[in-house]
Amino acid sequence: MKPLLEQIESPIDLRKLKESDLESLSNQVREFTIDSVARTGGHLGASLGVVELTVALHYVFETPEDALIWDVGHQSYPHKILTGRRDQMHTIRQENGLSGFTKRSESSYDPFGTGHSSTSISAALGYAIANRNLKEDRWAIAVIGDGAMSAGMAFEALNNAGSFDSDLKLLVILNDNEMSISPNVGALSAYLSRMLSGQVYTRLKDGTGRVLGKISMPLLDAARKAEEHVKGMLIPGTFFEELGFEYFGPVDGHDFNQLLPTLNNIKHLDGPILLHVVTKKGKGFLPAEANPCTYHGVSPFNRNTGILPTNGKKPSYTNVFSDTLIELAQNNNKIMAITAAMPEGTGLNAFQKRFPDRFFDVGIAEQHAVTFAAGLACNGHIPVVAIYSTFLQRAFDQVAHDVVLQKLPVVFALDRAGLVGADGATHAGVFDLTFLRSLPGLVIMAPADENELRHMLATAVELGKPVAIRYPRGSTLGLPPASPAPVPLGQGRTLKSGTHISLVGVGYPVHQALQAAEILEKEGISAGVYDMRYIKPLDEQLLRVAAKAAPSVLTLEESTICGGFGAAVLEFYARDGVIDSGLKIRIAGIPDRNIPHADQSSQRAKIGMDSAGIIDMVKELLK
Repeated sequence: MKPLLEQIESPIDLRKLKESDLESLSNQVREFTIDSVARTGGHLGASLGVVELTVALHYVFETPEDALIWDVGHQSYPHKILTGRRDQMHTIRQENGLSGFTKRSESSYDPFGTGHSSTSISAALGYAIANRNLKEDRWAIAVIGDGAMSAGMAFEALNNAGSFDSDLKLLVILNDNEMSISPNVGALSAYLSRMLSGQVYTRLKDGTGRVLGKISMPLLDAARKAEEHVKGMLIPGTFFEELGFEYFGPVDGHDFNQLLPTLNNIKHLDGPILLHVVTKKGKGFLPAEANPCTYHGVSPFNRNTGILPTNGKKPSYTNVFSDTLIELAQNNNKIMAITAAMPEGTGLNAFQKRFPDRFFDVGIAEQHAVTFAAGLACNGHIPVVAIYSTFLQRAFDQVAHDVVLQKLPVVFALDRAGLVGADGATHAGVFDLTFLRSLPGLVIMAPADENELRHMLATAVELGKPVAIRYPRGSTLGLPPASPAPVPLGQGRTLKSGTHISLVGVGYPVHQALQAAEILEKEGISAGVYDMRYIKPLDEQLLRVAAKAAPSVLTLEESTICGGFGAAVLEFYARDGVIDSGLKIRIAGIPDRNIPHADQSSQRAKIGMDSAGIIDMVKELLK
């Protein structure tokens, strides 16, 4: 007989199983997940933590008619395995393969696309209201982690949902594993942990259990009611009930004897309801249980030993940023570091160890991070806010209104700017130049290599202005480290002179252009290469030099061409009258479409942002 997992092609098959089969199925799903991620890489710890919960939800509810929305999507691998995508798991996060997150176009069991945190309750509320208006007897279920629950958007959704009548079939499952990507911070997380592990609550539970076996039924009922009353004062149920939710829990998210009856009872109620489920991130794989941060997102690894591959000798841009900031902070005690729940991802964990009183992790709260930094800057400090480019999108208003409008010296370190590879379009940092370039007085820089990043960070902390520095994901060029020193504001540099075409770029494509120019030189094409360094303010004099040196200009950037660096160059040339002289200009960058997940080199090749692609564009422009 085939193993249980091989019999499951969809949740319809799952719902045919006996309850006694579910634990065995869960073990098989967990092993399949570990084997799969060991081969492909991906998000492991979060997925292992929700195996039983995933099985139980699909077993009890009528998915996909009942909409099951996973917050962020890091934990969706067991969901994918059980919803007809088991045989495609070897393609996850690979080019032309499954997405690492839930995606509407991928499956009818993915009712809402995810990738960014804390959206699930809002989306599920939308589903629930639509169901009610359509008179559809369907549930909308949001599964959100305690880390994602710390974000303001989650509370906005809870506040809104609790205002509706109690006939709304909305279920919010708080998946409490005491972890998001990094250890959770903030009052809510501390409250959950304190109440669930507190000695008072534990003694009450244990004491009640010992007493109940010795008393009569009437007294038993009274004791249970008393216990529930005391529990309501001790754990977060009261908080959520005050918001208008009926609260259940906490229940063990790995115990079907608790999960199934609870979910079955909830299924016959009306919402909005919040179910508090306690799980363990990385459960069932000892290395992931011991190091949940390390095994949150992994490269392919040795399945038998759990040993992860080591990176090459070249440091990452994240490492260079981290080391440089520490070096600068040693000589400037006004420098403060801020992150939004990503100390490891941004490299600020090293800064935290060195300067614990000058490091602040505000949780998944990018808007708060920016305005908090503005407050620090108002009072004489130099806050450096390290946020992935894709996540700064959430805080545009705060950047514009609270920092730039007030001309405050806040430094935005935008990690993962540009294409990011396997995480795909949800995490691509390709829009920051476009939305930041519109802000008056904001200085924007992009380093072409790691030493330029060092110099730009030194410039930013001394400039006394709002500054954004964008740098890519991945390894640096491996240059000998230079001592960080400020560079003149708005000044680029000529890397190579040329008379046939001028390659004018910022950031990662600059050295690709230099490689292309050297190859073109051998073919008799003289290409100049100009590293502009600054997107705002532009080095206008250098742009004039590039325009006079050659009859054609090709701008290069790893950001969207809509309103980005190339657009800024074109605007300048139009104002300066250079275009009227017959100069040919082409803007190269990320086209006006989302770039699917693949490895970074493949993504760059497809849009021509590697040396081979630049050579092709040059030859096309010179025809």
